[in-house]
Amino acid sequence: MDLFTILWLRQMRRYVRSGSRLLGSLGQPILLLLALGYGIGAIYRRAGEGNYLEFLVPGIITQTVLLSAIFWGIIILQDKRFGFLAELLVAPVKRIQVLFGSACGGATISIIQGCMVFTISIIFGFRPHNWVLVPVAFAVLIFMSVALTCFGAGIASMVDDFQGFQGINNLLVMPLFFLSSALYPLNNIPTFLKIISECNPVTYMVDALRYLLSGPSQTHFGIAKDLIIMAITFLVTLSFAVNRFNHIQM
Repeated sequence: MDLFTILWLRQMRRYVRSGSRLLGSLGQPILLLLALGYGIGAIYRRAGEGNYLEFLVPGIITQTVLLSAIFWGIIILQDKRFGFLAELLVAPVKRIQVLFGSACGGATISIIQGCMVFTISIIFGFRPHNWVLVPVAFAVLIFMSVALTCFGAGIASMVDDFQGFQGINNLLVMPLFFLSSALYPLNNIPTFLKIISECNPVTYMVDALRYLLSGPSQTHFGIAKDLIIMAITFLVTLSFAVNRFNHIQM
């Protein structure tokens, strides 16, 4: 069994054995679906904007993946603290194998959680616009999870304590989510907020899922632009993660 598979299995076993982590990761999405989907949904419908649940679900799936993927960097900090990472880095293997084995484990967990939120949203009444495009949406979810996991790994590689990592994440994750189009359409918002949202790569992740799951009428940029921005984001986050991980000093 190669190193990549071993590190991937290690992440999966840790996740399966942590029931509290599973429940905690689903609590917030369920709350948002209930509070926003049914609370604001009535106002959204009376405003003539249609079914808010169709608009909201892709944003909640993105939020789940965003939080899970970036906070996966805590695993790197734990491995630093307990010396496991030092043992890996002095072994005769490439650092990029260590990074990708662990990162793909974290991305797989994010994908599982995103799929769980999708299943829960079906129970709450959400229906995809076209079931044929659902596998494509899952492919986008995989692409997005790897990019965000690499971003989290890059951040974790630069800090040495949990408080610092938590502070940086709070500074980045909440703005990335709330300043995307996850909770509100970009059509009638103030110009400055629209500019910020259009500079946010998470906005295009939400928009791509919205196109594939809720239909072309729910998209703002179009799927072609979404995929181009996501591809650029993937390359940038991957380069960032590799660069920072190669500079870890043990």
